[in-house]
Amino acid sequence: MDIFAPIQSLADVVTFQWLRITPDTYSANAVNFFIYDVIKIGFLLIVINYIMAITRYYFPMEKIKDILTKRRWYGLDYLLAALLGVITPFCSCSSIPLFIGFLSAGIPLGITFAFLISSPLVNEASLYLFPTVFGLKATILYNLIGMGVSILGGMLIQRLNMEKYIQPEFLKLKSKKQIEIEYNNQKVPFNNLIKHWTSEAMDITKKVFPYVVLGVAIGALIHGFIPENLITKYLAIKSWYVIPLATLMGVPLYANSVSVIPVIEALVGKGIPMGTALAFMTSTVTLSFPEALILKKLMKWPLLATFFGITILGIMFIGYLFNFLF
Repeated sequence: MDIFAPIQSLADVVTFQWLRITPDTYSANAVNFFIYDVIKIGFLLIVINYIMAITRYYFPMEKIKDILTKRRWYGLDYLLAALLGVITPFCSCSSIPLFIGFLSAGIPLGITFAFLISSPLVNEASLYLFPTVFGLKATILYNLIGMGVSILGGMLIQRLNMEKYIQPEFLKLKSKKQIEIEYNNQKVPFNNLIKHWTSEAMDITKKVFPYVVLGVAIGALIHGFIPENLITKYLAIKSWYVIPLATLMGVPLYANSVSVIPVIEALVGKGIPMGTALAFMTSTVTLSFPEALILKKLMKWPLLATFFGITILGIMFIGYLFNFLF
C-alpha cells in the first residue's frame, strides 16, 4: 500500500484536469513530478518536525544519547538506524525531514547518516520488487551490501568528527528545562506547549522548504525531459569505466526506487550488465542534485562532499561486484 497515493492522485488532478496538460508528454511528467514531490516533502517536513519538537520536550535526549554511545555491542546503533531506513518508504529528498529530526534531537551524526544513506538505498522496493526482477540471490546480496555501505558510511563520518560542519541553527533548539525556566520553573500550560511546538516546527520548515522547491524543480526538469535512450546508449558501453559513468549519470537524476526499478528491468533486458544497471539505479535513488541543494542548507561543503563521496564509492563497489558475480 502506497501511503502517498492520495498525494499522487491530487498531483494527477492538478496536472491533467486543472492545468489540462496532455498525459505522457515530457511537460506532463515534469509538472506531475514537481507537484507530487513538493507536496509530499512539505507534508513530511511539517509532520516530522512537529513530532520531533514534542519528542525533544518529553524525552530526555541526553539519556538517549548515552544509550546510543555507551553500547555493549559495537555498531548496533548504526544497524538500527540502517534498519529504520529500510522500513521508511522515502526517496533521497523525503528522507531529509527525519534526518533533520535526528540532528535536532541530539542523535550522533554518524547514526543519522547511516539512516540517510540506507533510507533510499535499501528500502521496501528492494525487498518486494527485486526478487521478481533480479531473483532472490541478487536481492539478498544487494540488501546486505546496501546495509553494510550505510553502516560503514555512518561510522566513517562519525570517526571524522564532522559535527562542526552542521549549520548551528538546526542544533540549538530549546530543551524542556529551558522552556520551563521561561515560566519560572512552573508547569507549562498545554496550550502554550502547542504554540511552542508549532512555532519550532514551522521555523525549521520555513528555513528548508525554499530549497525543497528549488531542488524538486530541477529534479522535475531532468526527470521529465531526459530521454531514456540517451541513458541506454552510454550504459551499454563495455568497459571498466562504465560503472563510474553509470553512477555519475544517475546523480543528476531524481526518482524513487519503485518508479526506477521497471526502467532498470528494461535496461537489463536490453543486455546492459546487472551491476551497471544497479549502479545507475542506486545513484539515482540515493543521491541527487535536489537532495544536495536541500542538504546544503543543513550542512557545510566538507560534510556534504564527504557524504556524497562515501556513498558514490559504495555504489560503485555494488556495481563492480554484481558485474563480477552475475
